[in-house]
Amino acid sequence: MNLRALHGVLLAGLLSAACSTSTNGNGSAGDDASAEASGDDAAGNAGDDGGSGPGADVTVSAFDGAHLFFKDWSTAGNQRVVTAQGAFPATGTYAKIVLHVTLACPQGGCDVYDRFGTIGLVTTPGVDGGANTVVELARFVTGFCQGGAWDYDVTDLRPLLTGTRTLEAFIDTWVPQGQSGIGQGWQLTATFEMTGGTPAKLPVAVLPLWPGTPITQAWYGDPATPVAKSIAPQTVTLPAGATSYALRSFVTGHGQGNADNCAEFCSRKHTLTVGTTANTQTVWRTDCAKTPSAPSQCGTATDSRAGWCPGADVKPWIVDVTSQVGAGPTTTIAYDVEGYADTSCGCNTCRPGAVPDGGTCTGCVFQGTTCAYDGSLHTQPFYYLSSLLVAYQ
Repeated sequence: MNLRALHGVLLAGLLSAACSTSTNGNGSAGDDASAEASGDDAAGNAGDDGGSGPGADVTVSAFDGAHLFFKDWSTAGNQRVVTAQGAFPATGTYAKIVLHVTLACPQGGCDVYDRFGTIGLVTTPGVDGGANTVVELARFVTGFCQGGAWDYDVTDLRPLLTGTRTLEAFIDTWVPQGQSGIGQGWQLTATFEMTGGTPAKLPVAVLPLWPGTPITQAWYGDPATPVAKSIAPQTVTLPAGATSYALRSFVTGHGQGNADNCAEFCSRKHTLTVGTTANTQTVWRTDCAKTPSAPSQCGTATDSRAGWCPGADVKPWIVDVTSQVGAGPTTTIAYDVEGYADTSCGCNTCRPGAVPDGGTCTGCVFQGTTCAYDGSLHTQPFYYLSSLLVAYQ
Protein backbone atom coordinates (compact mmCIF):
# COMPACT_ATOMS: atom_id res chain seq x y z
CA MET A 1 0.00 0.00 0.00
CA ASN A 2 1.09 3.55 -0.65
CA LEU A 3 1.55 5.15 2.76
CA ARG A 4 0.78 8.58 1.34
CA ALA A 5 -2.75 7.26 1.06
CA LEU A 6 -5.27 6.50 -1.60
CA HIS A 7 -7.87 9.20 -1.13
CA GLY A 8 -10.40 7.63 -3.43
CA VAL A 9 -12.79 4.71 -3.14
CA LEU A 10 -11.84 1.90 -0.79
CA LEU A 11 -11.45 -1.60 -2.19
CA ALA A 12 -14.48 -3.72 -1.43
CA GLY A 13 -12.36 -6.37 0.24
CA LEU A 14 -11.07 -3.84 2.76
CA LEU A 15 -14.53 -2.49 3.47
CA SER A 16 -15.81 -5.82 4.64
CA ALA A 17 -12.95 -6.40 7.04
CA ALA A 18 -12.73 -3.11 8.96
CA CYS A 19 -12.37 -3.73 12.67
CA SER A 20 -14.68 -2.28 15.30
CA THR A 21 -12.67 -2.59 18.53
CA SER A 22 -12.96 0.55 20.65
CA THR A 23 -11.06 1.99 23.58
CA ASN A 24 -11.26 5.03 25.80
CA GLY A 25 -8.56 7.48 26.71
CA ASN A 26 -7.67 11.11 26.74
CA GLY A 27 -6.17 12.52 23.57
CA SER A 28 -3.09 14.72 23.65
CA ALA A 29 -2.63 18.18 22.22
CA GLY A 30 -3.15 18.69 18.50
CA ASP A 31 -0.60 19.51 15.80
CA ASP A 32 0.05 23.14 16.74
CA ALA A 33 3.74 22.23 17.19
CA SER A 34 4.11 25.04 19.72
CA ALA A 35 5.22 23.06 22.76
CA GLU A 36 8.56 24.20 24.11
CA ALA A 37 11.34 21.63 24.35
CA SER A 38 12.82 21.59 27.81
CA GLY A 39 15.36 19.67 29.83
CA ASP A 40 18.83 19.31 28.33
CA ASP A 41 20.51 20.99 25.41
CA ALA A 42 17.91 21.51 22.64
CA ALA A 43 20.31 20.08 20.05
CA GLY A 44 19.92 16.72 21.73
CA ASN A 45 23.61 16.46 22.45
CA ALA A 46 25.45 15.62 25.65
CA GLY A 47 22.63 15.84 28.21
CA ASP A 48 22.85 14.27 31.66
CA ASP A 49 24.25 10.76 31.89
CA GLY A 50 21.86 10.18 34.78
CA GLY A 51 24.28 10.62 37.67
CA SER A 52 26.59 8.16 39.38
CA GLY A 53 24.03 6.09 41.29
CA PRO A 54 21.17 3.85 40.18
CA GLY A 55 17.83 5.61 39.85
CA ALA A 56 14.54 4.46 41.31
CA ASP A 57 12.26 2.31 39.18
CA VAL A 58 9.66 4.49 37.50
CA THR A 59 7.11 4.44 34.68
CA VAL A 60 6.82 7.66 32.68
CA SER A 61 3.52 8.19 30.85
CA ALA A 62 3.67 10.07 27.55
CA PHE A 63 0.51 9.43 25.51
CA ASP A 64 -2.74 8.09 26.98
CA GLY A 65 -5.20 7.15 24.26
CA ALA A 66 -4.22 10.10 22.06
CA HIS A 67 -6.44 10.19 18.96
CA LEU A 68 -4.64 10.57 15.62
CA PHE A 69 -6.88 11.24 12.62
CA PHE A 70 -7.50 13.45 9.58
CA LYS A 71 -10.82 15.12 8.80
CA ASP A 72 -10.35 17.25 5.73
CA TRP A 73 -7.98 19.86 4.36
CA SER A 74 -9.92 22.80 5.83
CA THR A 75 -10.48 21.46 9.34
CA ALA A 76 -8.28 22.81 12.12
CA GLY A 77 -9.08 19.78 14.26
CA ASN A 78 -6.86 17.42 12.28
CA GLN A 79 -4.50 15.43 14.49
CA ARG A 80 -1.98 13.48 12.43
CA VAL A 81 0.57 14.90 14.88
CA VAL A 82 0.10 14.99 18.67
CA THR A 83 2.42 16.15 21.45
CA ALA A 84 2.64 15.38 25.16
CA GLN A 85 4.94 16.02 28.10
CA GLY A 86 7.05 13.29 29.69
CA ALA A 87 8.55 13.85 33.16
CA PHE A 88 11.75 11.76 33.26
CA PRO A 89 14.06 11.40 36.28
CA ALA A 90 16.68 14.14 36.29
CA THR A 91 19.35 11.93 37.84
CA GLY A 92 20.21 8.27 38.26
CA THR A 93 21.40 5.49 35.97
CA TYR A 94 19.03 2.96 34.43
CA ALA A 95 19.86 -0.61 33.52
CA LYS A 96 16.89 -0.82 31.17
CA ILE A 97 14.46 1.63 29.58
CA VAL A 98 11.64 0.12 27.54
CA LEU A 99 9.19 2.19 25.51
CA HIS A 100 5.83 0.41 25.42
CA VAL A 101 3.62 1.47 22.49
CA THR A 102 -0.02 0.44 22.02
CA LEU A 103 -2.37 1.33 19.15
CA ALA A 104 -6.09 0.81 19.68
CA CYS A 105 -9.11 1.36 17.48
CA PRO A 106 -11.36 4.37 18.27
CA GLN A 107 -15.12 4.16 18.02
CA GLY A 108 -15.82 3.53 14.36
CA GLY A 109 -12.76 1.34 13.91
CA CYS A 110 -9.10 1.72 13.02
CA ASP A 111 -7.90 3.22 9.77
CA VAL A 112 -8.23 0.44 7.18
CA TYR A 113 -4.86 1.21 5.54
CA ASP A 114 -1.30 0.56 6.68
CA ARG A 115 0.33 3.83 7.76
CA PHE A 116 3.81 5.01 8.67
CA GLY A 117 4.13 5.97 12.35
CA THR A 118 6.85 7.41 14.57
CA ILE A 119 7.42 8.66 18.11
CA GLY A 120 10.17 11.15 18.86
CA LEU A 121 11.51 13.78 21.21
CA VAL A 122 11.18 17.45 20.29
CA THR A 123 14.59 19.18 20.31
CA THR A 124 13.61 22.43 18.55
CA PRO A 125 10.02 23.74 18.54
CA GLY A 126 8.65 24.91 15.21
CA VAL A 127 8.52 28.61 14.46
CA ASP A 128 5.24 30.39 13.59
CA GLY A 129 3.28 27.15 13.46
CA GLY A 130 5.97 25.27 11.55
CA ALA A 131 6.92 21.67 12.23
CA ASN A 132 9.04 20.72 15.23
CA THR A 133 12.50 19.23 14.86
CA VAL A 134 12.27 15.74 16.31
CA VAL A 135 14.74 13.02 17.28
CA GLU A 136 13.12 9.68 16.49
CA LEU A 137 12.84 7.17 19.34
CA ALA A 138 10.63 4.50 17.75
CA ARG A 139 9.10 3.67 14.37
CA PHE A 140 6.24 1.40 13.34
CA VAL A 141 3.75 0.78 10.55
CA THR A 142 0.12 0.27 11.47
CA GLY A 143 -1.77 -2.84 10.48
CA PHE A 144 -4.69 -2.83 8.06
CA CYS A 145 -7.80 -2.26 10.27
CA GLN A 146 -6.02 -3.38 13.42
CA GLY A 147 -4.28 -2.10 16.49
CA GLY A 148 -0.98 -3.37 17.78
CA ALA A 149 1.51 -3.35 20.65
CA TRP A 150 5.31 -3.15 20.50
CA ASP A 151 8.23 -2.67 22.87
CA TYR A 152 11.42 -0.74 22.11
CA ASP A 153 14.70 -0.88 24.03
CA VAL A 154 15.71 2.79 24.39
CA THR A 155 18.21 2.33 27.23
CA ASP A 156 20.97 3.95 25.16
CA LEU A 157 18.90 7.12 24.76
CA ARG A 158 18.93 7.98 28.49
CA PRO A 159 20.92 11.23 27.87
CA LEU A 160 17.87 12.52 25.96
CA LEU A 161 15.31 11.16 28.44
CA THR A 162 16.02 13.44 31.42
CA GLY A 163 13.82 16.10 32.96
CA THR A 164 10.54 17.27 31.44
CA ARG A 165 10.61 16.70 27.70
CA THR A 166 8.12 17.16 24.87
CA LEU A 167 7.27 13.97 22.98
CA GLU A 168 5.72 13.98 19.52
CA ALA A 169 3.87 11.21 17.68
CA PHE A 170 2.95 11.14 14.00
CA ILE A 171 0.84 8.67 12.00
CA ASP A 172 0.44 9.29 8.27
CA THR A 173 -3.32 8.71 8.36
CA TRP A 174 -5.80 10.37 5.98
CA VAL A 175 -9.09 9.21 7.51
CA PRO A 176 -11.94 9.62 8.08
CA GLN A 177 -12.27 12.59 5.63
CA GLY A 178 -16.03 12.47 6.07
CA GLN A 179 -16.25 8.96 4.63
CA SER A 180 -17.77 5.96 6.39
CA GLY A 181 -16.36 2.45 6.47
CA ILE A 182 -12.70 3.45 6.38
CA GLY A 183 -12.09 3.86 10.11
CA GLN A 184 -11.52 6.77 12.43
CA GLY A 185 -7.73 6.78 12.75
CA TRP A 186 -5.90 5.43 15.82
CA GLN A 187 -5.61 5.82 19.56
CA LEU A 188 -2.03 5.84 20.84
CA THR A 189 -0.71 5.02 24.31
CA ALA A 190 3.01 5.17 25.11
CA THR A 191 4.88 4.72 28.40
CA PHE A 192 8.55 4.42 29.36
CA GLU A 193 9.35 1.68 31.89
CA MET A 194 12.64 2.61 33.56
CA THR A 195 14.49 0.05 35.70
CA GLY A 196 17.15 1.49 37.97
CA GLY A 197 20.66 0.09 37.80
CA THR A 198 23.84 0.22 35.76
CA PRO A 199 23.55 -0.57 32.03
CA ALA A 200 26.10 -2.79 30.30
CA LYS A 201 27.40 0.36 28.57
CA LEU A 202 26.72 3.77 30.10
CA PRO A 203 25.56 6.25 27.42
CA VAL A 204 26.90 9.77 27.95
CA ALA A 205 25.76 11.56 24.78
CA VAL A 206 23.29 11.14 21.91
CA LEU A 207 24.20 13.05 18.74
CA PRO A 208 21.37 13.34 16.16
CA LEU A 209 22.68 13.14 12.61
CA TRP A 210 19.55 13.71 10.52
CA PRO A 211 16.71 15.03 12.70
CA GLY A 212 13.45 15.32 10.80
CA THR A 213 10.17 17.20 10.82
CA PRO A 214 9.13 14.65 11.85
CA ILE A 215 11.46 12.46 9.77
CA THR A 216 14.11 12.90 7.08
CA GLN A 217 13.14 11.83 3.57
CA ALA A 218 15.59 10.73 0.86
CA TRP A 219 14.18 10.70 -2.68
CA TYR A 220 15.41 7.68 -4.61
CA GLY A 221 16.20 6.94 -8.25
CA ASP A 222 16.03 10.43 -9.80
CA PRO A 223 19.34 11.93 -11.03
CA ALA A 224 17.91 15.40 -10.35
CA THR A 225 17.53 14.61 -6.63
CA PRO A 226 20.41 12.32 -5.61
CA VAL A 227 20.37 10.79 -2.15
CA ALA A 228 23.30 12.98 -1.07
CA LYS A 229 21.18 16.06 -1.86
CA SER A 230 18.41 14.91 0.48
CA ILE A 231 20.70 13.42 3.12
CA ALA A 232 23.88 15.50 3.32
CA PRO A 233 26.93 14.10 5.17
CA GLN A 234 27.13 15.25 8.78
CA THR A 235 30.22 16.23 10.78
CA VAL A 236 29.77 15.98 14.56
CA THR A 237 31.94 16.95 17.51
CA LEU A 238 32.81 13.97 19.68
CA PRO A 239 32.19 14.36 23.43
CA ALA A 240 35.18 14.38 25.75
CA GLY A 241 35.71 11.20 27.73
CA ALA A 242 33.73 8.85 25.47
CA THR A 243 35.42 5.50 24.84
CA SER A 244 33.02 3.77 22.45
CA TYR A 245 30.35 4.64 19.89
CA ALA A 246 27.38 3.09 18.08
CA LEU A 247 25.12 4.19 15.24
CA ARG A 248 21.39 3.67 15.79
CA SER A 249 19.30 4.09 12.62
CA PHE A 250 15.83 3.46 11.22
CA VAL A 251 15.45 3.02 7.43
CA THR A 252 12.24 2.15 5.58
CA GLY A 253 11.32 2.37 1.88
CA HIS A 254 8.07 3.75 0.46
CA GLY A 255 6.52 4.46 -2.95
CA GLN A 256 5.48 1.90 -5.54
CA GLY A 257 4.62 1.33 -9.18
CA ASN A 258 8.12 2.33 -10.27
CA ALA A 259 10.79 0.23 -11.95
CA ASP A 260 11.45 -2.70 -9.58
CA ASN A 261 8.36 -1.53 -7.64
CA CYS A 262 10.66 0.65 -5.53
CA ALA A 263 11.04 1.75 -2.90
CA GLU A 264 8.48 -0.23 -0.88
CA PHE A 265 8.82 -3.55 -2.68
CA CYS A 266 12.48 -3.62 -3.72
CA SER A 267 15.51 -4.88 -1.83
CA ARG A 268 18.46 -2.47 -1.74
CA LYS A 269 21.78 -2.17 0.07
CA HIS A 270 22.14 0.91 2.28
CA THR A 271 25.48 2.28 3.47
CA LEU A 272 26.46 4.44 6.44
CA THR A 273 30.07 5.56 6.05
CA VAL A 274 31.87 6.66 9.22
CA GLY A 275 35.10 8.43 8.32
CA THR A 276 36.36 6.16 5.57
CA THR A 277 34.68 2.92 6.69
CA ALA A 278 31.49 1.77 4.96
CA ASN A 279 28.82 -0.13 6.94
CA THR A 280 26.36 -1.82 4.59
CA GLN A 281 23.06 -3.56 5.24
CA THR A 282 20.25 -4.81 2.99
CA VAL A 283 17.03 -3.12 4.10
CA TRP A 284 14.44 -5.82 3.44
CA ARG A 285 12.03 -7.85 5.58
CA THR A 286 10.90 -11.30 4.52
CA ASP A 287 9.06 -12.19 7.74
CA CYS A 288 5.87 -10.16 7.26
CA ALA A 289 3.73 -13.31 7.07
CA LYS A 290 4.95 -14.21 10.56
CA THR A 291 3.82 -11.05 12.33
CA PRO A 292 1.10 -11.95 14.87
CA SER A 293 -1.61 -9.84 13.25
CA ALA A 294 -0.87 -10.69 9.60
CA PRO A 295 -3.53 -13.44 9.18
CA SER A 296 -6.34 -11.23 10.49
CA GLN A 297 -5.49 -7.92 8.82
CA CYS A 298 -7.83 -6.64 6.12
CA GLY A 299 -5.13 -5.89 3.53
CA THR A 300 -1.99 -7.36 1.95
CA ALA A 301 0.08 -7.79 5.10
CA THR A 302 2.28 -10.75 4.15
CA ASP A 303 4.39 -9.37 1.28
CA SER A 304 8.08 -8.63 1.90
CA ARG A 305 8.89 -4.93 2.13
CA ALA A 306 11.79 -2.49 2.48
CA GLY A 307 12.53 -2.60 6.19
CA TRP A 308 8.97 -2.88 7.50
CA CYS A 309 5.80 -4.97 7.73
CA PRO A 310 2.20 -3.84 8.24
CA GLY A 311 1.30 -4.13 11.91
CA ALA A 312 4.90 -4.34 13.13
CA ASP A 313 7.60 -2.30 14.79
CA VAL A 314 10.60 -1.26 12.70
CA LYS A 315 13.85 -2.80 13.95
CA PRO A 316 16.73 -0.36 14.51
CA TRP A 317 19.96 -0.89 12.57
CA ILE A 318 22.69 -0.71 15.22
CA VAL A 319 26.41 -0.72 14.36
CA ASP A 320 29.42 -0.48 16.69
CA VAL A 321 31.60 2.21 15.10
CA THR A 322 34.14 2.70 17.89
CA SER A 323 37.09 1.89 15.64
CA GLN A 324 35.76 4.09 12.83
CA VAL A 325 35.25 7.51 14.41
CA GLY A 326 38.98 8.25 14.55
CA ALA A 327 41.10 10.07 17.10
CA GLY A 328 40.21 13.62 16.09
CA PRO A 329 37.72 15.94 17.76
CA THR A 330 35.12 15.34 15.01
CA THR A 331 33.91 12.59 12.72
CA THR A 332 31.94 12.68 9.46
CA ILE A 333 29.10 10.28 8.66
CA ALA A 334 27.44 9.87 5.24
CA TYR A 335 24.49 7.88 3.90
CA ASP A 336 23.85 6.33 0.48
CA VAL A 337 21.68 3.72 -1.24
CA GLU A 338 22.53 1.19 -3.91
CA GLY A 339 21.28 2.48 -7.27
CA TYR A 340 19.04 0.89 -9.85
CA ALA A 341 20.64 -1.85 -11.97
CA ASP A 342 20.04 0.04 -15.24
CA THR A 343 23.57 0.70 -16.51
CA SER A 344 22.56 3.65 -18.70
CA CYS A 345 21.61 5.89 -15.77
CA GLY A 346 21.50 3.77 -12.61
CA CYS A 347 18.11 5.33 -11.92
CA ASN A 348 14.38 4.79 -11.92
CA THR A 349 13.25 4.60 -15.54
CA CYS A 350 9.62 5.05 -14.52
CA ARG A 351 9.53 8.73 -13.54
CA PRO A 352 8.68 12.16 -14.93
CA GLY A 353 11.52 13.18 -17.22
CA ALA A 354 12.41 9.64 -18.22
CA VAL A 355 12.61 8.83 -21.91
CA PRO A 356 10.16 8.71 -23.57
CA ASP A 357 8.72 11.50 -21.46
CA GLY A 358 4.95 11.45 -21.61
CA GLY A 359 4.93 7.92 -22.99
CA THR A 360 4.99 4.48 -21.39
CA CYS A 361 8.08 4.37 -19.20
CA THR A 362 10.50 1.46 -19.10
CA GLY A 363 10.00 -1.25 -16.50
CA CYS A 364 7.00 0.29 -14.76
CA VAL A 365 4.91 -1.89 -12.48
CA PHE A 366 1.94 0.45 -12.65
CA GLN A 367 -0.24 0.30 -15.78
CA GLY A 368 -0.53 4.00 -16.59
CA THR A 369 0.27 5.54 -19.94
CA THR A 370 2.47 8.39 -18.70
CA CYS A 371 5.50 8.73 -16.46
CA ALA A 372 3.76 11.17 -14.11
CA TYR A 373 3.34 10.27 -10.45
CA ASP A 374 -0.34 9.99 -9.57
CA GLY A 375 -0.33 9.87 -5.76
CA SER A 376 -1.83 6.39 -5.60
CA LEU A 377 -0.63 3.55 -7.84
CA HIS A 378 2.52 5.34 -9.00
CA THR A 379 4.33 7.30 -6.31
CA GLN A 380 7.84 8.71 -6.19
CA PRO A 381 10.15 6.26 -4.39
CA PHE A 382 11.85 7.44 -1.21
CA TYR A 383 13.39 6.28 2.05
CA TYR A 384 12.65 7.56 5.54
CA LEU A 385 15.90 7.77 7.49
CA SER A 386 16.84 8.73 11.02
CA SER A 387 20.22 8.12 12.61
CA LEU A 388 21.86 8.86 15.97
CA LEU A 389 25.46 8.52 17.11
CA VAL A 390 25.48 7.25 20.71
CA ALA A 391 28.62 7.81 22.80
CA TYR A 392 29.41 5.65 25.82
CA GLN A 393 31.65 6.16 28.85
